[in-house]
Amino acid sequence: MTEQVVHPIVAAATDVRSTLKSVADANPTFMTTADKAAVLTELVRAEAQLAELRLRILADAGELVHETAAKDAAGWLAKETRTRFADARADLALAGALDRDRALVAQAMRDGSVTLAQAHVIHRAVDALPSSVDAETVERAEAHLVAQAAEFGPKELGRIGRRILDVVAPEIAEAVEAARLADLEADAADRIRLTLRRLGDGTTRISGRVPDALGTRFATYLEAYSNPRVERTTGEAPASDPVARAPYAKRLGQAFAQLLEAIDPRRLPVHGGDATTVIVTIPLASLKADLAAADLVGAGLVPGDDLTGDRLTASEVRRLACTAAILPAVLGGDGLPLDLGRSRRLFGPAQRKALVIRDRTCRAEGCDVPGAWREAHHGRDPWAEGGRTDLADGELLCTHHHHRAHDARFRLDRLANGDLRFHRRR
Repeated sequence: MTEQVVHPIVAAATDVRSTLKSVADANPTFMTTADKAAVLTELVRAEAQLAELRLRILADAGELVHETAAKDAAGWLAKETRTRFADARADLALAGALDRDRALVAQAMRDGSVTLAQAHVIHRAVDALPSSVDAETVERAEAHLVAQAAEFGPKELGRIGRRILDVVAPEIAEAVEAARLADLEADAADRIRLTLRRLGDGTTRISGRVPDALGTRFATYLEAYSNPRVERTTGEAPASDPVARAPYAKRLGQAFAQLLEAIDPRRLPVHGGDATTVIVTIPLASLKADLAAADLVGAGLVPGDDLTGDRLTASEVRRLACTAAILPAVLGGDGLPLDLGRSRRLFGPAQRKALVIRDRTCRAEGCDVPGAWREAHHGRDPWAEGGRTDLADGELLCTHHHHRAHDARFRLDRLANGDLRFHRRR
């Protein structure tokens, strides 16, 4: 009888499983610290070697798809081993690269000196080099990253890989980087998107994709509107403040609202024959009431407008009348406008400077947010009740307390020194 010959790779795989099975019940509790360190290091190296062997076979396993009608070997592997398809696809791409182009990475994995995660990072970094880079430079880049893998993990390798030409070919790095950035900018400009969708619960989801430079500008502007005094990680308020502060992510959302409120419509493009304007319409009686609603008249282009419509509370209208470049239209009993804003509804630059000099900080009791960061509030004689925009009626409040000043859930007491004390209504 002819003895069946077992392929050495099959035999090796069987031996690995058999060896692991022999220690399945071993208790590491009785290992010394040195032994644990040595074994953990060896197992990571062994995992790298096993991963390379698996990828080497995967790169040559195309015929498996014919038996199961899978799209490719990754699809077959994900189905048969119950693993994530995305991971199998990424491994298949890496397997092909190791087989064709990344001999140094493949050898390092066989030696156990480069892990699977590091191999993915090195391949992405080298593959991202422009086609204009010659083969010798590409090989030097791969070799340098493989060498750095002995000291750095995937995250650090990624950073090194993004500037690899500065190390292996500094004479061409600047020109190549400029060309790469030009391509990225063109691609980013083509992929820029912004969508708005009503959710039906009084909120609108804003989703966007913008170029990195625009994202940085946006983040910088929001930082300028976020509270400079409160730590971003905790969002904690001082003990004397009865109103809880919001966490940093929420404050960035609030900062976005402030950014939009601060836009001067007179500096926007003319739209519909007039300056681009958002108008709030509210009956006079509702404007003076604690619980009343107003309509916001804008573009009306948000999908799902019919779910909730655009409505505001009277208290929010009163707050917007203090600071936002939004036109409040107060209606009479016949529904016709009585007032389309006052020529001096918003505090001017000189008045704001005077308020900063006088008030220094937010006038809420215990709040020391600098006045230069704050908003002017018609406090003593509200604008909605015919108050004038002058220094006698104005006071500085931080954005947080300005919202509370117009919130019907809070009552205000004016202290002897002019500061405001907030009390939550029961």
